[in-house]
Amino acid sequence: MRNRITILKEKMLDEKRYASIEQARIITRIYKENETLSVPMKRALSLKVALEEIEIGVEKEELIVGNRTKGVRAGVVFPESGCSWVDKEFETLPTRPQDQFEVKTEDIKEFRETIYPYWKGHSMEDVIRTRYGKEIDHISKVVKINQKDHAQGHICPDSALWLKYGPQGLLDKINGKQETEFYTCTKLVLEGAITFMKRYHDYIISMPDYHKSDDLKRVADNCLSLSQRPPKTFHEAVQSLWFLFVILHMESNASSFSPGRMDQYLYPYYEHDLKEGLISKDDALEILECLWLKFNQIVYLRNSNSAKYFAGFPIGFNIAVGGLDEKGHDTYNDLSMLCLEAQKELCLPQPNLSVRLNKNTSHELMQKAIEVVALGSGMPQFFNDEAIIPAMERLGISHEDALNYAIVGCVELTTHGNNLGWSDAAMFNLNKALELTLNNGKCLLTGQKLGLDMGSLETYQTYEQLEKVFKIQIDYFIEMMMKAEEVVERVHQECLPTAFLSCVIDDCLEKGMDVTRGGAKYNLSGIQMIQIANLADSLAAIKKLVYEDHLLDSKELLTALQDDFKGHEITQAMLLNKVPKYGNDIAWVDECGAKWARYFRNKMKEYKNYRGGPIHTGMYTVSAHVPMGENVGASPDGRNAYTPLADGGMSPAYGRDLAGPTAVLKSVSKLDDDLTTNGGLLNMKFLPDFFKTETGRMKFENFLRAFVDLHVPHIQFNVVNKKDLLDAKVHPERHRSLTIRVAGYTAYFVELAGKLQDEIIARTTYDNI
Repeated sequence: MRNRITILKEKMLDEKRYASIEQARIITRIYKENETLSVPMKRALSLKVALEEIEIGVEKEELIVGNRTKGVRAGVVFPESGCSWVDKEFETLPTRPQDQFEVKTEDIKEFRETIYPYWKGHSMEDVIRTRYGKEIDHISKVVKINQKDHAQGHICPDSALWLKYGPQGLLDKINGKQETEFYTCTKLVLEGAITFMKRYHDYIISMPDYHKSDDLKRVADNCLSLSQRPPKTFHEAVQSLWFLFVILHMESNASSFSPGRMDQYLYPYYEHDLKEGLISKDDALEILECLWLKFNQIVYLRNSNSAKYFAGFPIGFNIAVGGLDEKGHDTYNDLSMLCLEAQKELCLPQPNLSVRLNKNTSHELMQKAIEVVALGSGMPQFFNDEAIIPAMERLGISHEDALNYAIVGCVELTTHGNNLGWSDAAMFNLNKALELTLNNGKCLLTGQKLGLDMGSLETYQTYEQLEKVFKIQIDYFIEMMMKAEEVVERVHQECLPTAFLSCVIDDCLEKGMDVTRGGAKYNLSGIQMIQIANLADSLAAIKKLVYEDHLLDSKELLTALQDDFKGHEITQAMLLNKVPKYGNDIAWVDECGAKWARYFRNKMKEYKNYRGGPIHTGMYTVSAHVPMGENVGASPDGRNAYTPLADGGMSPAYGRDLAGPTAVLKSVSKLDDDLTTNGGLLNMKFLPDFFKTETGRMKFENFLRAFVDLHVPHIQFNVVNKKDLLDAKVHPERHRSLTIRVAGYTAYFVELAGKLQDEIIARTTYDNI
């Protein structure tokens, strides 16, 4: 790693995170000055002015420049989407348990006196609460509705289109279109993008070090050139790509805008420059590492509740390397390997690096990826083309687009540049629904009636009767969830149209339609099922101990759950030890979960989203298994009230997968690929010593090839010693750079709240395959 990268990395990590109201100030001013304009026009104009006025900065060592604030890792207050929660939480941002930000007293004062009074009752957050807030609150213990106070991210823009035309080229295309409000808005934001790029040129040439640095001169020239034309060189292309993502974040302040298959669309620029002698491989690696650092300079400010569900600043710049090409052949190149090398050298949480595998993946790419995995950064994660591509085609994605699938955010699957996937629409806690089914519709934690009262475990005479009532309970909450989703999507259209994003999502410019209104080629919505492992274990315990073997009386089990097993320790021990568990390749147990995942998926097929597109399902939790576990009472799998659910999404509950990692793969393979077209997540943890020998690394490659053959869609690994994690809890200052895989993303371990740290430490660790 070159000295430049070391210096920039240390500067970045040393800078404190602050909440920023600068863009909120600009947005509020523009809205006040243009009250008679429509919302789309005010949105476009406020972005244009922000691009023209937002304070910028450049470090003299940087080869890639640009950010949405002058400082790095700032939490941007964004009034159009949410202000009320900021008003309630501003002072507590530095001290809250998860994802802390420093605040300035003068910013709080200005926010309360100038910004919040204008937006109170009018931000998207407030509009949603007015229209459907009571209903959303009512179902919140079972269903978490997302996207209520921020714009929709989780999108892979058409980066290749952006690189082909640049903002000036896109502007030229639009200039020939009919004069409509939509095209007027796109012109405004593209003009702002051009100015933004030029401002960086002007800033750099004014720096004291400019005349002493050929690198700064080159960076300044790149910025000026990109404001006028598309990129020609690899360095220009990488800089152009970063400008694209900075502007997307400035427009929407959302997470998980992802570059996708960067090794494919950047390769022609790299190949040209290498052939012409303009760069070396080492030069290209340095440029990529500068980009990697930029990916870590944008974080997202969430409210305190959402921070528990999305802990550790998972901004979600997902890059996928390898995979099948447009002809269905395995492909990888120098850039694939350089992306892995950049992660190896930097070991940073972003970008969220993924490797696409298939039955013909090369030994070289496999071993390079394993080399990086062994370092313990939690990356790369692996996706299985053999499972994912056919499932996406069955969802209605074309063969060409399915071959070119990308990943956004954590593990969410999407197509490249033509999809508003709304993949983070909601999380549905199947275990809470089961709890209400067993307990007369009442919450075990509060006694409050939340669901339908159709009886209790004590009154169901057969397992089949329990299943019938469980189905009705699920249907009840699904119906309310889908009504909430319709409200949320409609309000997004009204409050947060996105003209700039619409420029880089295929079909929007052709249709003259904003992406939020259905302008994209594909218009999906994704719901997460939480948490199949606990559900399978609970239903297996009830089925076997209560209804088949009659070892437990239904009244005794229900009372034990109501008492959180206090005084019922023998009952709890039976639940934990007398029934096999999901994750051990025991077909009937695995089916207890898979059956209900299929039922939920099939119910989703009965609905369309507000844009007219299909609803599909995923199995991943981000960090929601911890707060969602806090909402669930004692469960029939032997789990105590308030404790975390299983991590990941497809992973077994920790400590219960006793038959080894291959058995876990076989259990997960029983979940149909169609259940996880919105993304599935399997976590595993290995000891570092396993990777120290060639034999160990070859075993691991064979394990990954078994993963491909079994059609498991996703897998990721933590490689870490338990003692290191325990020491990091006690001495965080010694482990500032320790990264860990949470659930689909990597975070700094010492920045996670204590409960989430404990859950990660408790996960099963393997020392062999």
